[in-house]
Amino acid sequence: MADIAVPDPRKAGAWVIVWGVLLIVAGACAILQPKVAALAVDLLLAWLLVFAGIVQFVYAIQERGKDGFRLKLLSAILTFLLGVFLLLRPMLGVTSIALLIGAFLFASGVSSVMLATKLKPKAGWGWVMFDGLLSIVIAALIAAKWPQGSIAFVGFLVGIVMIYGGVWRIMLGRALRAAPAVG
Repeated sequence: MADIAVPDPRKAGAWVIVWGVLLIVAGACAILQPKVAALAVDLLLAWLLVFAGIVQFVYAIQERGKDGFRLKLLSAILTFLLGVFLLLRPMLGVTSIALLIGAFLFASGVSSVMLATKLKPKAGWGWVMFDGLLSIVIAALIAAKWPQGSIAFVGFLVGIVMIYGGVWRIMLGRALRAAPAVG
């Protein structure tokens, strides 16, 4: 029987730590330059939508004799056009992204507050309430500063997510490096 190469978790851990450090640096840059980060998010989303629209179009053409062809074609065209719109009007795209995030946070916050009232007086209900109220406050701040504050908000949010992602990767990498050697 052939031997299967098993990767050494300690080596993988080192690369995970490097990735984490790079994410933290990139996240700090995003917080320091929120306009650049927001524009990068918009452009990434735009190109993903353009590519997805093209792939959907090719798929729709391949399925043209089957049910739902027109809906598949319409979906492909709309996805492609949304991507092109975000490429041509990136700042409008960023404000739209901020508005969608705000709406999601508001809905999530209301849902969490409702859940907390049902959980009360069980252990932990206060944390659920805190999460819900914080989400609602952040949504209200987005709405109050929209659309002018959208660019800074999206860029700052991207930076925070990148820093958080970097931190957990460093923690994972440290755990991998502490693992016993394989073999």
